[in-house]
Amino acid sequence: MTELKTQILHDDQIGLEQAARILSNGGLVSFPTETVYGLGADAHNGRAVASVYAAKGRPSFNPLIVHVANLETAKRFAQFDKTALDLADAFWPGPVSLVLPLVKNHGLSELVTAGLDTVAIRMPDHKTAQALLKTFDGPLAAPSANPSGRISPTSCEHVISDMNGMIDAVVDGGNCYVGVESTILKIDVDRVSLLRAGGLPIEAVEACLGYSIAKPQDPQTPQSPGQLQSHYAPNAAVRLNATKAEADEVLLAFGPNSQGAALNLSATGDMVEAAANLFAYMRDIDEIASTSKSIAISPIPMTGLGLAINDRLKRAAAPRD
Repeated sequence: MTELKTQILHDDQIGLEQAARILSNGGLVSFPTETVYGLGADAHNGRAVASVYAAKGRPSFNPLIVHVANLETAKRFAQFDKTALDLADAFWPGPVSLVLPLVKNHGLSELVTAGLDTVAIRMPDHKTAQALLKTFDGPLAAPSANPSGRISPTSCEHVISDMNGMIDAVVDGGNCYVGVESTILKIDVDRVSLLRAGGLPIEAVEACLGYSIAKPQDPQTPQSPGQLQSHYAPNAAVRLNATKAEADEVLLAFGPNSQGAALNLSATGDMVEAAANLFAYMRDIDEIASTSKSIAISPIPMTGLGLAINDRLKRAAAPRD
């Protein structure tokens, strides 16, 4: 891939119009959402989508999420049954993606869906993302703006650190306030299953539906983004559920009573704060560990956003090829 000069654009009308022009011409633009910074490409343009895979070094069988400005746009690409409409009404815009059957003549690049007959689609709850989608006036395929399998970016600085010279531009809209990717739900004939825990707690989904839903199984063939076993990985090795750091480790803690910790996701045990800090602190702790130490991470309760946090940590600690 030819090296580019990556521009940093303001999230004002001039910057958004420039970003929309780049996207319309098949370029790649990173932009903030409430979850993480996405790497956007015109979802209709197969060459542009291929450039996303190339920039990220992403396996071609791992599908992408399509970002839209409103439900009317989403219906041009996906079939919404009553359950899907109820979930969209309850949680859009917001950090939840719905995996739904494709409509006929949807016009999306086949690379977006990775050959599946479904599409993952969401409406982000971030003013800069919404403004860009409206200015561009179309769907954006947008995985996280980082090399595949590495720590997701929650600031413009993270994107530049990872992708400078590989993408056309970044729209700087400040830090992401949710900090973990969207929850992904698959709806199939009014049956809902969880494909990826994320920024919307599963308890809220189940309260909306009135019943419990099926949990993820780590499929061999991903049905949505974020299902590869080794993902979100720092350079240093990771040990989970550590009560203290060994001599060759640095500790990323959670909650009080964390003596000797290099960093603490939330000293008060606040899950929302921990989720918002997760990726930035994983980057920071990886720098502290450098190449001579490993990372130990304190236990995180499996409630609320803890399900999403533990999912990311499990994948960060998974064996690597």
